[in-house]
Amino acid sequence: MSDYAWLIPALPAVSAALIVFIGKRLPKGGAEVGIAAIAVAFLLSVAVAVQVFSANVAAVAQVPNAEQEARAGAEVAALGTPTGLLAAAAEPEEETIEIPAGVSAFVNERSVQLTPFGGQYGFEAGIRVDGLAAMMFLLVCFVSLLVQIYSTSYMQGDPRYTWYFALLSLFTASMLLLVIGNNLMMVLMGWELVGICSYLLIGFWWEEKANSDAAIKAFLTTHLGDVGLMVGVITMWSLFATFNIGEIIAAVQAGTQAGGAPLDTGLLTFGLIALFIGAIGKSAQFPLHTWLPDAMAGPTPVSALIHAATMVTAGIFLVARLYPVFSASATAMAVVAVIGTITLFMAGLLAVVQDDVKRVLAYSTISQLGYMVAALAFSYTAGIFHLFTHGFFKALLFLGAGSLIHAVHSNNMSDMGGLRKFMPWTFWTFLVGSLALAAIPPLAGFWSKDELLAGGLEAGGYTGWLLVVLGSLGGMITAFYMTRVMWLVFAGEFRGHGHPHESPAAMKWPLAVLAVPAAVMGFFNLPFGTLHSR
Repeated sequence: MSDYAWLIPALPAVSAALIVFIGKRLPKGGAEVGIAAIAVAFLLSVAVAVQVFSANVAAVAQVPNAEQEARAGAEVAALGTPTGLLAAAAEPEEETIEIPAGVSAFVNERSVQLTPFGGQYGFEAGIRVDGLAAMMFLLVCFVSLLVQIYSTSYMQGDPRYTWYFALLSLFTASMLLLVIGNNLMMVLMGWELVGICSYLLIGFWWEEKANSDAAIKAFLTTHLGDVGLMVGVITMWSLFATFNIGEIIAAVQAGTQAGGAPLDTGLLTFGLIALFIGAIGKSAQFPLHTWLPDAMAGPTPVSALIHAATMVTAGIFLVARLYPVFSASATAMAVVAVIGTITLFMAGLLAVVQDDVKRVLAYSTISQLGYMVAALAFSYTAGIFHLFTHGFFKALLFLGAGSLIHAVHSNNMSDMGGLRKFMPWTFWTFLVGSLALAAIPPLAGFWSKDELLAGGLEAGGYTGWLLVVLGSLGGMITAFYMTRVMWLVFAGEFRGHGHPHESPAAMKWPLAVLAVPAAVMGFFNLPFGTLHSR
């Protein structure tokens, strides 16, 4: 099934083109095309994930228990857990720092050489399907599907309704291209397409100057980080004479660079830090975090997609995809840990003082991205596990915020209050998302945050303890500001104008569906037959 994984980004890409050309002639304005395409892509993602999971289970079963306990290098992925089994991303027949010694994780890589200039110049176009890609396929397609269903009601009556769905499909396809690419040039193509789509969607209601200003700010700030990304890509080429991710990883593990010379670790560190600057911009890390709160100017379903499964997760994915390379540089990993830890604490404090419900969630996203970045410095599994669980409850919270805004026609929490009795469906689902974000057991956020704090504790050292201390404080701050949101929005008496009401079915059902993984997805990382992964 992984041989057909290229269809996963291709389907929404084709649907985007169809919506542009024939969408206005269709009964639902083209929304039905986008929803059908992403639904099929999601089913393919499930099939790919099952294949990857089954292959990795079989690989672990062939290794004696003593070897399963071993870790090659640092302990960064627990293949004794379902998440570790799914997300393992290693080179075939290579013993890497990502997986237990003796285990070869599933990888399916296919490529073709394109020579559009008569053979003098060419480049590789290929796919790399492994556990990390499979996990991202599931997250991106699932969230995008629900966002598009939700949008059929939320955006109803908008004069650019058809264009909106075309952009959503292209946005999803761009992120999936970034995920599936087997080389840095394809990753870069997806990376830039994601940036362009986010610019168009954040400024979707461009008639208001504040909205167009927010789009320009997001575009310029993220592209400031992209300068670092380009420098990093060029540095990788100068070291390894290839853009192929698998070949770069293999060369780093062998300690060599192009021509068989010993690896220049200083230049490698420089290139990795440059790549990470790109991730800082895309994933809204300090000090390039300022664009994300203003990006709330776009339609709320767009905010859900940006914060949960696309755009801001791209930087996290880049670090995870090149994790064996980053692990070869202690300096680069220290930079990753410090930036992530500063971000998670700072953004949490900023969330406390916001009155706009979407801006509270925006700063919470920055903080949670900081957790993921810092976690990747110590534990591969913890970082991507939090990325996975966060996607579900953050999409739930943003779509819940959209339901609130749809009911009271205001983003400001001072115009809300007492909405529990008017909007019980939204209240209960929003409560699930809030508890998950606050890491209240046994919801998903508890397990993933526990995993990443445990990773920092086990690593020790200054950076490890920095994550443990500030991460624990950040968790308390998260619980405080989400309690504040629940109190101001749902408790007391209604302080706004008009008569609030529950949202239509097309907006309610996606909330209910997202509440399920937000509640139970944490159990997915429990190892077989135990309650602790260590």
